[in-house]
Parts: sequence; C-alpha cells; structure tokens
Amino acid sequence: MMSFNSTTSPVFTPPAQGAIVDALVEQGWYVGQNVINLELCQALHRELSHMAEHDALEDAGVGRGRQHHLRKDIRGDAIHWLDRESEAQRHYLNAMGELQQLLNQALFLGLFEYEAHFAHYPPGAFYQRHLDSFRGRANRVISTVGYLNPHWPNNGGGEMVIYHPGDPSQEVARVIPEAGTFACFLSETIPHEVMPTHHPRSSIAGWFRRNASLGGVLDPAR
Repeated sequence: MMSFNSTTSPVFTPPAQGAIVDALVEQGWYVGQNVINLELCQALHRELSHMAEHDALEDAGVGRGRQHHLRKDIRGDAIHWLDRESEAQRHYLNAMGELQQLLNQALFLGLFEYEAHFAHYPPGAFYQRHLDSFRGRANRVISTVGYLNPHWPNNGGGEMVIYHPGDPSQEVARVIPEAGTFACFLSETIPHEVMPTHHPRSSIAGWFRRNASLGGVLDPAR
C-alpha cells in the first residue's frame, strides 16, 4: 500500500477548516474541491479497491441495530468501517479528530466521537434520498464524505445531490465524486442522495456524533 507522510503533507488544504465552519453556519452544508491531500486519497483508494477485489466488504443496509435491513432498492453500496488498521486510515481519522475539536470550539456542538466507513458503489448502485439522523435522536450531528476516485469521467454518474432543508425537492448542490473533494452537512436537516453510478465509486462516509449512550450501551449501535 502507498504510504502518506503526514509530517510534510497536511490532510486538509490550509483554508479548508475555516471555510467548513463558515459554510455550516451560513447554509448547513459545505462542498470543497481539492480539499483532501491527493496522495492520501490515492492510498485510501488503493486500499478500498483491494478490499473490493478480494470480497472484504459487506453489503450496506438501512436502519441500525434491530432495525437494520439489507435493501438494495434503497442503497447498493458495500462498506468497511475504518479501524486505523492502515497508515492512511490513521491519517484520515486524525484529521477528522482535529476537525471535531475545531467544530466544538467554534460552534459548541459537544461532538463526542467520529465514526466512518469506506463506501464502494459498483456500477448501477445508488442511494435514495434520505437524512442521516432523525430529529431528536441526538446521535449523528454532522455528516462527512471524502471522495477518492481520481479522474472521474464526465459521464460517470454517481453524484451526491444535496437538497434544501426547507424544500426537499429543491436541489442546492451536485457533488462530483472526484478525488480530493470533501463535503459535510448537518445530519438531521440536509436531505441528500447518491445518483446511480456508471463506474466503481469510492468514498469515505463519516459522522460526528454526540454521546447519547446510556448504561454503557453505545447509541447508536453500529
């Protein structure tokens, strides 16, 4: 696997973190191109591609805990939770930890932890419009997506469409899944979907969470 030298190459471009905070306050979502270090994207992309080629991914479902079900008519990606097992994963997760601290300092969100998984969409796969968290659940607060595919073709499909929080029929952004692009948005209020992809599509989906655990039981259960 390709390594990534964090001592000389920051994960985020220098202005990105401040721009993320400003956009979340102003509109509830952020999309930036060339935000994530491309060398790191390449290392993560190679890692995910290796997993996909060796059947090391699991089909993603909808719902959590006892409500978790496989629904290919709703989403068709396969996933692997990040667990710091590679240098590239550690660098990505460390950068998210720094972003978590910044968000807490700037916005007083009380973010407790960050969870993330690789997401591999084979040709034809999609994810219907949805919210990442329901109001009042107090678990997932801010969603993130880091894109890993280099040289995404113009006819590749697979865009993430972001909709207006007050009008779910109004499209406000369409995100091309190109390496280096980073998106984040408020989990409870921003509807979004992944359009059908025509090429294998690689990304990392993640969520900053508040601590809603009780009695030592993790909420939400992974």
